Amino acid sequence: MFQAALISGWHVHAEAYARELAAIPGCAVAAVYDEDARRGRALADQFGCPLFDTAEGALSAPGVQGGILTSPTRDHPRLLALMAGMGKHIFTEKVLTGSLAEALEARQAIEQAGVTFAISFPHLSRGALRVAREIAQSGRLGRLTYARVRNVHDGAVAGWLPEHFYDREACLGGAMIDLGAHPMYTLPWLLGRPLSVQSQFGFVTGRAVEDNAVCLLGFEDGAIGVSETGFVSRGNPYTLEISGTEGSLLVRGSELSVCDKSTGMAWQRVDSLPSDRPSPLRQWAEAVLSGGAVAEEISLDAAVRLSAVMDAAYAASATGGTARVGM
Repeated sequence: MFQAALISGWHVHAEAYARELAAIPGCAVAAVYDEDARRGRALADQFGCPLFDTAEGALSAPGVQGGILTSPTRDHPRLLALMAGMGKHIFTEKVLTGSLAEALEARQAIEQAGVTFAISFPHLSRGALRVAREIAQSGRLGRLTYARVRNVHDGAVAGWLPEHFYDREACLGGAMIDLGAHPMYTLPWLLGRPLSVQSQFGFVTGRAVEDNAVCLLGFEDGAIGVSETGFVSRGNPYTLEISGTEGSLLVRGSELSVCDKSTGMAWQRVDSLPSDRPSPLRQWAEAVLSGGAVAEEISLDAAVRLSAVMDAAYAASATGGTARVGM
């Protein structure tokens, strides 16, 4: 039996993660900690477990072996150190931390603890994206020169995104550090090691954090990546483009199309895409139960890489120039 504590209900996905874990055979949510006592009580009642007024208390509850970290982003370094120090398995919402220095400290603590770690990079489980990566890495598109990922929603203009997601102190940023994390972990997964970042952030709704953002990433082999995100766009499907010297591909929503020599340089839809892989949370829980390892794409190294890229993105925005990725 694997029992985990839910460490804060702050993030919009917190309840869904807890429900997903509780639905996995051999797993249970056994404790809740929340800095908001009212929210925490509702979650504890839902899962039939005790509510604690400290994270340490929840992690120390009888039978608890791990934690789902869905706290304010600013609290991640402290809570990751606590979880690792207590020898608890860790599943965390993205980002790992807001800075590379904090991410490196977290990695050292987690590695020393020897616990099973995973981060929530769910797009990398999608069948269409996995086939797109296979095609790109097969050489069909030639040398890869460009990739663009657009991932947006209308949360700020439609009014459904929680107000605390605009709190710069708690979130450490706005659209880019939240929704933009998906393009930012996907681009290195496709193109390799990023070297530099340039940023353009917009404030459409006049809040304290950016709600409309684009980052330009430079990669070590000359390829360019574009990360687009925002809380102020309606009707845009998830979009991934990859271009190379011999062809291109496009993912829009759940559909994948390719244009290369094998298609006569005409756009052709790829049919019979594979099913999505299990979610990162399920992979984590199953790894704990089996004593196995999670995939590299949701591992501690991947988590640190995202923090490095995001750190550079906000540094570039602050200066209006180009920031180097620190790893």
